[in-house]
Amino acid sequence: MPDKFRDRYRIPSIRLPNWDYSDSGYYFITICTKNKNEYFGEIVNDKNYLSEIGKITEKCWIEIPAHFPCVKLDEFVMMPNHIHGIIIIKNNVPYVETQNFASLQQAKQIKYQNKFGPQSKNLASIIRGFKIGVKKYATINKINFFWQSRYYDHIIRNEKEYYRVKQYIRDNPKNWETDRNNSNDIWT
Repeated sequence: MPDKFRDRYRIPSIRLPNWDYSDSGYYFITICTKNKNEYFGEIVNDKNYLSEIGKITEKCWIEIPAHFPCVKLDEFVMMPNHIHGIIIIKNNVPYVETQNFASLQQAKQIKYQNKFGPQSKNLASIIRGFKIGVKKYATINKINFFWQSRYYDHIIRNEKEYYRVKQYIRDNPKNWETDRNNSNDIWT
């Protein structure tokens, strides 16, 4: 059962315990819209045709490094109701391996405690800033748009996994019909 905070149940974090999400590394991210609403456009013949908010979302994604100089973007794809991307954080942490892939061996040795208070240059602050930028545009321009409250992340640990994730992102539009995020999916 989830813990309570101020007499409300809290959903347990899906983040990797004892991992510092400001550490240099490669992070595979999936961010979805609320209720799988297809705000960003539609897939036709394996290609995504972006709506106005889809184009703004793509623009905001591409602009992340301008707001977070420690970030480099890699492969990404806009889908009708979600975005997949690889975010590379380079914060010059001394225990990053030669390829800058995450070292869980070292993470186990260093007990990380998340600090409350201002968070910057970590994955959560990057995603929060991105989502705020898109939502702000939608609100100002009176576009009906909502994000899912959370996001999915996966720490990419080696080169083989990196190339597998890149291919998954590239193949996403052609696999839309069977994608679990498709509101007409076969999973529900």
